[in-house]
Amino acid sequence: MSPDHTDHTSKIVGTVWGLLVLNTLGSAGAKTVIPLPRSLIQMVTMGALVAAFALALAVNLQLRIRPSAFVFLLTLLLVPSVISSANLESGFGALFRCARLALFIGTLWLLGRWWDGSLTFVRHHIRMYFAVLGSVAAGLVISPGAAMPELYGGRLVGALWPLTPPQIGQYAAVIIGLTVLLVLGRRTDKASAAVVIVPSLVLLALTHTRTATLGLFIGLTLAIGSLILTSAAARRFFIWAVLCAAVAAVGFSSALQAWFLRGQSQENFTSLTGRAKVWHALLAAPRTASEHLFGAGLGDKSFGGLPIDNSWLAVYHEQGMTGVALVAAIIIVLGGVALLRPPSLPRACAIFLISYCAIASYTEAGLGDASPYLLHLALAASLLAAPAAAAPLSTPEVPRRRIPRWARRSEVT
Repeated sequence: MSPDHTDHTSKIVGTVWGLLVLNTLGSAGAKTVIPLPRSLIQMVTMGALVAAFALALAVNLQLRIRPSAFVFLLTLLLVPSVISSANLESGFGALFRCARLALFIGTLWLLGRWWDGSLTFVRHHIRMYFAVLGSVAAGLVISPGAAMPELYGGRLVGALWPLTPPQIGQYAAVIIGLTVLLVLGRRTDKASAAVVIVPSLVLLALTHTRTATLGLFIGLTLAIGSLILTSAAARRFFIWAVLCAAVAAVGFSSALQAWFLRGQSQENFTSLTGRAKVWHALLAAPRTASEHLFGAGLGDKSFGGLPIDNSWLAVYHEQGMTGVALVAAIIIVLGGVALLRPPSLPRACAIFLISYCAIASYTEAGLGDASPYLLHLALAASLLAAPAAAAPLSTPEVPRRRIPRWARRSEVT
């Protein structure tokens, strides 16, 4: 295969990954500077997924599929999704969401051919989400009032594309963590990393997103901890991070507490901004045996008109205990494979992504449907994949056996 063809294929694969990111941005959020009809946003996001599948199929016409426990378990997750959605209890939208999930999983199957444990998809991930954060920063400059509305308590939202504070915080935290790990692994220079990390930290602070902040710090701690024995840079960074955290805890404790509480009362903070009330109502609701096993069908991750904001309860509500078991298996399999791999930078990035998604699953929904969280876990799966054995470019020539002269037969005339 020529280098030009390889570069062309790599660009298409990167485009496919970017389209998957666009598809998972969602269509619900804050009011934008220029009002965007939800139908238009859904058309763009769904069109991005169809284009991603078509491009992935175009570069993998031979349908070369690599075995992947992660994508296989995701495929199994389609079973309870379709069974529960076929009852139309959640309307025809449930079947549409099943088709979207199937197309999302099919695209991952096609991309799995290029999952080789390298950092290629990490760079695609950082570039695309940094572009999304760039649109958020542009909206903040163009219309600060629309970007930090009173409706969200003055927290940063997407003024050009409807993004909520938790979404922006998630994207910022993920690319900050991955970029820090690339710096420690000497896969990027500090100047380029600062261009990504500094503005992302500012946006994360403006969102006041506690889940993303805790996920970032805990995920980085676990990821860097996996490198301490083999990386002097990781050891130095860990020591300095601990010292800075101690100084911040002592010198800025009141400011940090005020940022963390976001002006909420103790009761509101204890109930996780009202989430606990929705969780209790969901668990107390009567269910049939079928709903307990397979759920009520893919919906908008809400119950009684209020967001569930918990991946496990959302999966239980929509895909039942079967879905919960499969999602748990995905986390356990990825975490187990990461622990069994020898220390390396790709392993550290995978540990960061897995731990971040596991932490965020407590207050955010998305592990049971096409979402950024599944895309983060897909990236972790690509980092944990074993490099594919290179096929020979041509059949090696078998050397001909030399026959001694005395053994040759003379021609009989």
